[in-house]
Amino acid sequence: MSKALPYRHTEQDLAEKPINYRQNLRDMWPYLWEYRGRVLLALSALVLAKMANVGVPLVLKQLVDTLEQPLTLAALPLALLLIYGALRLASSLFNEVRDALFARVRYHAMRRLSNQLLSHLHQLSLRFHLERRTGGISRDLERGTRSVSSVLNYMVFSIVPTVAELSLICGILLVNYDVQFTLITLITIAVYIAFTFLMMDWRVKYRHEMNALESQANTQAIDSLVNYETVKIFGNEAFEAQRYNQTLHDWEQAAVKSQVTMSALNFGQSAIIAVGVTAIMIFASQAVLDGEMSLGDLVLVNAFLLQLFIPLNFLGVIYRSIKYALIDMDRMFDLLAQQPEIVDQTNAPALNIGEGNVEFQQVQFHYQSDRQILQDVSFTIPAGQKVAVVGASGAGKSTLARLLLRFYEVSSGRILINGQDIRQVSQASLRAAIGIVPQDTVLFNDSIYYNIHYARPDAPHEAVLEAAKLANIHDFISQLPQGYDTIVGERGLKLSGGEKQRVAIARAILKRPKILVFDEATSSLDSHAEQMIQQALAQVAENHTTLVIAHRLSTIVDAAQILVMAQGRIVERGTHNELLAFNGLYAQMWTLQQQENTST
Repeated sequence: MSKALPYRHTEQDLAEKPINYRQNLRDMWPYLWEYRGRVLLALSALVLAKMANVGVPLVLKQLVDTLEQPLTLAALPLALLLIYGALRLASSLFNEVRDALFARVRYHAMRRLSNQLLSHLHQLSLRFHLERRTGGISRDLERGTRSVSSVLNYMVFSIVPTVAELSLICGILLVNYDVQFTLITLITIAVYIAFTFLMMDWRVKYRHEMNALESQANTQAIDSLVNYETVKIFGNEAFEAQRYNQTLHDWEQAAVKSQVTMSALNFGQSAIIAVGVTAIMIFASQAVLDGEMSLGDLVLVNAFLLQLFIPLNFLGVIYRSIKYALIDMDRMFDLLAQQPEIVDQTNAPALNIGEGNVEFQQVQFHYQSDRQILQDVSFTIPAGQKVAVVGASGAGKSTLARLLLRFYEVSSGRILINGQDIRQVSQASLRAAIGIVPQDTVLFNDSIYYNIHYARPDAPHEAVLEAAKLANIHDFISQLPQGYDTIVGERGLKLSGGEKQRVAIARAILKRPKILVFDEATSSLDSHAEQMIQQALAQVAENHTTLVIAHRLSTIVDAAQILVMAQGRIVERGTHNELLAFNGLYAQMWTLQQQENTST
């Protein structure tokens, strides 16, 4: 069994975990490499755009020198003006070509990564999803996929162009002018980058705090809205608002600190650039006065500096954005690094369902080593028969269903279907053979038709209607204003508990599995609805191997065998009449429920 890595989502966790920027960039590389041909074309367009851009000041110098001639010798430099216009147009054209070529790379990377993340999350264990915080993860996914686009965008549209332009400009300055111009330019850039890196490394902790607190606030908001009814029942609206506000207060403090330090960073960057530009212009002006440079040379150097330092000024913003994006990306790659707890064996065969008999052999299970859930559980469900499991809450009944579906692995023992250990077959084939009606039915926020049809997306319309009729919900749906197109709301909250369970029953019927599991499937139904459903369930379960986990004993009196569980063990087993004659725990439960029914 693979051990999942811990998923960090708290401020403390983030503070403890260093960000591996190089690793994140390496993880991102495959998404870029997939379109390497298009990337090379985009980079070629980028180089051409920068060559045209650098050519503009060179032509501008020639124009100034030409126009500086005495009026008697001056003529309209039409060719230079046309070249000047053509270079500006070419720079814009090649930039747009670069953007158009790279758009496919950027958005395909986002699509592929988003799809991979969702698929990966579906592969993770039930344990991970029970422990996760949906709101926090949704924010991390949103920021993570967006960060990949940001990094690709900044690198191809900002960093690489700036480096290319810097190389061209320094080369021209070095060849045509005194070496001091190149040295001042390079020293200014080096000081600028060093200052930016040092300041960013100092203030990055505030971004950590902002991200963690934003995720925490989002989680709290979603949790309170999902549990809207609970909040209203206990009158805790003010408590939820206060809890949310406290988190936002902490986020506000971190955000203010982040902004103040960013202002200091921006001023320092501007000061470095101002000093560098001033120094170069002093030397250039003196050279003009000494006759070593023309006025056109002065214009050229000034144009080069403006052309270089303007994007360099934004390089600080870009560096911050890339660093923040890599931080956001780190949490997303944390999710991708999570290892599924349940994995198929290499080349695992599909389950040969056969007649569908199920056997638990000396099964033991625990969630944590100090909390034993099942102890030496053994029983058989013969093909086509119904076996029921009853017992008090916490006895381990529902765990049997989760183990059968292989949401967890048994700690020891085996579960066999048609003589095959379920650990040795593919999970997809195993779950395809099992239909379940859970105790707590959660529906998609979509139509009733969609939720039933979800069990078998290729099923014809008539099969969906037939399943609804067998589940005794067709008439109810037909009376609704929108009928089968009625939207059920978040988690199905617009339907009653009984209506949701009947949708779940219809969904299980439509799936047509060989093995059926009813996990207290009628617990939310009133007595009248329960009687109507029981007949439908009996019809559906006919010729199916059926495991019924029941609270109401009246629903399982016809079971071929009834297992009574207590503290993770099977303490009694037999038919309904045999267990009543035994006069043990089952008989006590039966008597108690009969008394409750009589009193109501």
